[in-house]
Amino acid sequence: MYIFAFALQLLALLAAIAGGGLALLQLWQARENLLPIIEKVHLCISMALLLASALLLHALFWNDFSLQYVANYTDRVLPVFYRLTAFWAGQPGSMLFWALAVTLSGSFFTCTRAYRQLSRTTRLWYWSFFYVTMAFFALVLTCWSNPFILQTPVPSDGNGLNPLLQNPGMIFHPPLLFLGYGGFTVPACLALAQALSGYRDTEGAWFCLSRPFILTAWACLTAGIVLGAWWAYMELGWGGYWAWDPVENASLIPWLVATAALHTLVVEERHNKLGRVNVALITLTTVSAFFATFLVRSGVVDSVHAFGDGGVGTPLALFVLCGLLVTLFVPLAMPTRGTHLAGLASREGMVTLTAWLFLALACIILTATMWPVISKLWAAAPQGLDARFYNRVCLPLCALLVLTMAVCPWVGWNGGLRSPQKLLIVLASAVASAVVIWMLGYHRVTALLAASSAVGVGVGTFLLLGIGRTQAQKTTVGALGTHMGLALVALGVAFSGPYSHDQELTLIKDASVTMRDYAVTLQQLDKGRRADYDYIAAHVRVTRDGKELGTLIPERRIYDKFGSMQFSEVDVIPSLGNEIYASLLGLDSEGNVVVKVSVEPLVNWLWIGGALMCLMPFFGLSRLRRKIPNAASYFPKNKK
Repeated sequence: MYIFAFALQLLALLAAIAGGGLALLQLWQARENLLPIIEKVHLCISMALLLASALLLHALFWNDFSLQYVANYTDRVLPVFYRLTAFWAGQPGSMLFWALAVTLSGSFFTCTRAYRQLSRTTRLWYWSFFYVTMAFFALVLTCWSNPFILQTPVPSDGNGLNPLLQNPGMIFHPPLLFLGYGGFTVPACLALAQALSGYRDTEGAWFCLSRPFILTAWACLTAGIVLGAWWAYMELGWGGYWAWDPVENASLIPWLVATAALHTLVVEERHNKLGRVNVALITLTTVSAFFATFLVRSGVVDSVHAFGDGGVGTPLALFVLCGLLVTLFVPLAMPTRGTHLAGLASREGMVTLTAWLFLALACIILTATMWPVISKLWAAAPQGLDARFYNRVCLPLCALLVLTMAVCPWVGWNGGLRSPQKLLIVLASAVASAVVIWMLGYHRVTALLAASSAVGVGVGTFLLLGIGRTQAQKTTVGALGTHMGLALVALGVAFSGPYSHDQELTLIKDASVTMRDYAVTLQQLDKGRRADYDYIAAHVRVTRDGKELGTLIPERRIYDKFGSMQFSEVDVIPSLGNEIYASLLGLDSEGNVVVKVSVEPLVNWLWIGGALMCLMPFFGLSRLRRKIPNAASYFPKNKK
């Protein structure tokens, strides 16, 4: 059965090579008669990868340890939902899932009215790029990262899933990232295809035709990053949610590039400018996703999240380099459109500035992440850059971004102000909130700027929602809601980052220990055993000014199949203000309980804002209810 699964992956490889080669041959011969066959090749690839994925899920569900992959990442006591999600727990399975996400995105696109609107030449170019991508995935799966390797003798049980991955966040975090990466493949291939075909004026602009894929991919990528941060907060036990780890940074870079593209696409849609830039940015988003995978799977940088070098590092590096060349040269084949950009004192200029800030952050994070590799050129013992560097450099730029978000909506596209009175209200609310925050004792400049600007964005959002009732303005709800979500994230980061407080407490039963305004009391210590691990759990009561806030029950676990390694299970007393967070460090030499207790101010606003950012882009799909117009109608007259 699993030989058949491998044969399916090989079939996908051969079909992708044949389909891509046939499409290029048709373009070279200036013929289009074989396009129907080229389109049907994709059905073959999709069905092959779908069946291969189903066979892997079958093996995971039935604990078929004859597969090396199943034995490495599951065991008999693992709950069924964790067994199935082990699909993407390891390198081979995650590569198969990503390939499946790409091919299914392509399948959905071929069923849309937008695809049927494309010229035959654009379709041929589209399939050329798409099949090259699919051929690379299939090549990796068949040569370096095959999830269907058999082993003998068959073990009676598997190695089990890393306890850190046995968390609801890790059920959804990796697949959402891959759905985001895969979703951007369709608009990237379409943008390149239209740049080379030159049929944009007759078939419609690529970014309007692929709008649902752009927004859905961005929302999935955002959700994956937010869930990854929540997982780190709830599972790793250190009280934070973002450590600027290389793999964390790797997923953030495509998001920053994609977010920059969303802003420059607004300029192109309204004013027919930045056409070449947008083709380059949407392609760079997909290329940077492959670069993120390269970081995780090449062993080039050290990370607790990395898979290590499984042989795919070199192929990924070559593919990324080829993608960069395509990103650089294909947009140059496009004709120049539009006039020069307006000045910074216009909304066009401020939107472009926002995009450049996102790109600057991406470049800084990329350089800092690769610094251990770069510094090898002159240092015998290179060292990476720690979180302090990222915080000093990146957080001020993030605060400036939030301030730009507060001001930009009130600037006219041609310059001037849309509503000076409302802008004054926004600025006044930001200044007033800054004064209040300062008086409350929060004096860090970056946090103060970010928090007050976030208040300005919130006030501005409510003012903007009350302006007008036209359909065009209703479709801005998605953008406003997303900006509001980002402002709430900024608010949460501004306080939970620099103003969190943690302390290691040694607790004796029924004796209270004071931590700032809080009294922490150990009620009892439980010891026991569950299905596949031993545990100790501390019951810790927390009070403030005599009022009981709740009981924390952090745990320490030792799993049977992971030796003497200890794993922490944290607990929290949730709050929209100060959240109390606790992790059990263990017992001291005298048998006393040692607990790390943290006060995390406004941290839950980060998750609330992140949820808004994931959901609100779908409101932007409402434009699709209208008939897809021709290219000329994408660029209405400039409105102030």
